[in-house]
Amino acid sequence: MTTRPFAIARLGPLVAAFLTIQIAVGFADGYPQAPIKLVIPLASGGATEMLARIAGTEASATLGQPIVIENRPGASGTIASAMVAKAAPDGYTLLFANFATHAVAPTMFPSLRYDPIKDFTPISYLASSPHLLLVSSDLKAKSVTDLIALAKSMPGKLNYASSGVGSPLHLAGEYFNATAGVEIVHVPYKSSGPALIDLMSGRVQMMFDNLSTALPYVQSGKLRALAVTSNMRSLLAPDVPTVRESGLPGFETYGWWGVLAPAQTPHAALEKLTSAYRGAIKTPSVVAQLTKQGYIPVGSDPAAFATHIKSEIAKWGPIIKSTGLVVSQ
Repeated sequence: MTTRPFAIARLGPLVAAFLTIQIAVGFADGYPQAPIKLVIPLASGGATEMLARIAGTEASATLGQPIVIENRPGASGTIASAMVAKAAPDGYTLLFANFATHAVAPTMFPSLRYDPIKDFTPISYLASSPHLLLVSSDLKAKSVTDLIALAKSMPGKLNYASSGVGSPLHLAGEYFNATAGVEIVHVPYKSSGPALIDLMSGRVQMMFDNLSTALPYVQSGKLRALAVTSNMRSLLAPDVPTVRESGLPGFETYGWWGVLAPAQTPHAALEKLTSAYRGAIKTPSVVAQLTKQGYIPVGSDPAAFATHIKSEIAKWGPIIKSTGLVVSQ
């Protein structure tokens, strides 16, 4: 009589495993059965939302369900990221991750409410966008080499603008200081718009800005572009050399965006999401739209995106610490 309960108890894990397999099979056949929410860690509007909508429209056509955008701005994107990290891992809540949420925040905020690696499962690294290194049109520097020489001749006398403390444009400036061995003083603004105005007036001498935003000012002669920060020249500005070409071999910085799901999201959902997003970002019409806006379409697999996030944290961590940007939440 004592063997029967023991036998049933031993069957428990086998039954559970069988049920798990059946659920997974059913999930694979039926997913998605409802709209998918994509959380953007920024306010409504702007280039990031445009990228998300362009890619999402194509991906939703493949998935057969709409991808609905929800904007959750605040705290450098960490509010949205923490929300998605704690969401049900069912494939119906995703994060539109970026440089701020998964390269900067892990070091800047030691008490971060999410683990950028353990709490998420990568879907695809979608696109990147290089910056332009800009100077006011009346500055004597006509090249990166000239700028470095000028900065070294008058340390602490030149200023560079950014769209705010801890922004990609701020960190690009600090990265330039560290790589070139110069001391150009940071002047933060609330956004890149007023920073560009002061750069054009000569109140500040240098700035990094998104290529698509800054290029019209360069083409009109109001600003001078010394270099592009990607490792290859941009199709939108083929005559502008890279920073690497211009005397700083290891220099590369850019904004980037990709889609993440909460950890433990079923593999069947991840496969469908990855296939849909990778296909979307490589669709000729999408490539044409994004390239025109200064983006570089990527469309990676999950493993490559995971590697990218880890390398970005390792790259920017020391720079953030050196600038004293580590804060408590």
